[in-house]
Amino acid sequence: MRRILIGSFLIVLAACTTADVEQVTTTSVADEPTTSTVVAEDSTTSSMAETDSSSTTTTEAPTTTTTLPLLTGIAYEKVAGGFSFPVFVDAPLGDDRLFVVSKDGQIHIVKDGAVLVEPFLDIRELARNDGEQGLLGLAFHPDYPANGLFYVHFSDRHGDTKVFEYRTSSNPDLANLETGRLIFVTTQPASNHNGGMLAFGPDGYLYVGLGDGGGANDRYGNGQRPDTVLGTLLRLDVDGGDPVGGVEYAIPADNPFLAGGGAAEVWAYGLRNPWRFSFDGDLLYIGDVGQNRWEEIDVAPAADPGVNYGWPITEGTNCFSPSSGCNSDGLHLPVIEFPHSEGCSVTGGYVYRGEAIPELDGRYFYSDYCGGFLRSFFYVDGAATDPQDHTGEVGSLVNVTSFGTDGFGELYATTAGGDLWKLVAER
Repeated sequence: MRRILIGSFLIVLAACTTADVEQVTTTSVADEPTTSTVVAEDSTTSSMAETDSSSTTTTEAPTTTTTLPLLTGIAYEKVAGGFSFPVFVDAPLGDDRLFVVSKDGQIHIVKDGAVLVEPFLDIRELARNDGEQGLLGLAFHPDYPANGLFYVHFSDRHGDTKVFEYRTSSNPDLANLETGRLIFVTTQPASNHNGGMLAFGPDGYLYVGLGDGGGANDRYGNGQRPDTVLGTLLRLDVDGGDPVGGVEYAIPADNPFLAGGGAAEVWAYGLRNPWRFSFDGDLLYIGDVGQNRWEEIDVAPAADPGVNYGWPITEGTNCFSPSSGCNSDGLHLPVIEFPHSEGCSVTGGYVYRGEAIPELDGRYFYSDYCGGFLRSFFYVDGAATDPQDHTGEVGSLVNVTSFGTDGFGELYATTAGGDLWKLVAER
């Protein structure tokens, strides 16, 4: 058994800003750094094989059955450290490397258990690293093994949101900076609630998460306006468009506002800050950061267009304020919510689909930047079922910035202090 102390950071990523704190009565950020203990145990397996021999006139190949030992628990195992405020980890399907995104504008590769010295991508000259701003997201093209394309979501030097496309160089561990191509840009009225997530959906389109523009109380009035790209999930066809004509993406024909009523890029709206979202088969899971009372996890069919997640009419399942109206008709309410007595900024995660811990198959895992817990549930018939809190097993991580998966579906977490953790079985 090994016990690891992790120092905390004071920034609350993607959570309450100075404007928000004026209204916060249930939680606060400590003035002094705190520590938390994580217990990580090396997992061990054992097997027993018995053979019988007898004298016969014929020989048959023995039948071998492999059975995993019973699962006794799960734990966090430290994979690597020393990153500069890591905010995401990802890998192309079937790739045995890990790509760790740091807020300062670098992506580093963990290969064969070691962090490569030279970063895979370094755009520190382009990205603004300040508070909630920086290099925030990464997504590999579904055909990455063939075309080498990947996409990053970052705040530029002016604080505006940009999505860039890059291509890997002839060295698979290095990106070719000269291939950088601006796919999408939007101005940001404030430095918080910039979103940051990118992911390709089961339909092959790129989804981009953007917050409501920042401040508090939906200051800029974007939450219930699908005609703006802020406070939304965008859905883009990065394989379409006309680069020669300056159009860097196409709008999928079934986007809900293509014919009017909203911005053509918008797929869903009513979000405060969808810091992390993920797909599992035909379902979309969103961890939407609340203001000063409630954090939420939303689940909806990935193919449902125009979903309104309610902000600022609702915060969680609750009326946000009488002045914003409290009619929840037509809103898609969360399946999980928790109060700020338990956290401050939800960190949305993933449904586990790895092979190392089959007992967890189908469970959606999530955490909170301040709460540090690890919780999960099954989503069945439109509801969260069998909710579990695993913190007693794995320990509490300080400042969980994100979850991610490797090329084989195993689950990882990043923490603001610079570490990368893997969820492993204890047997």
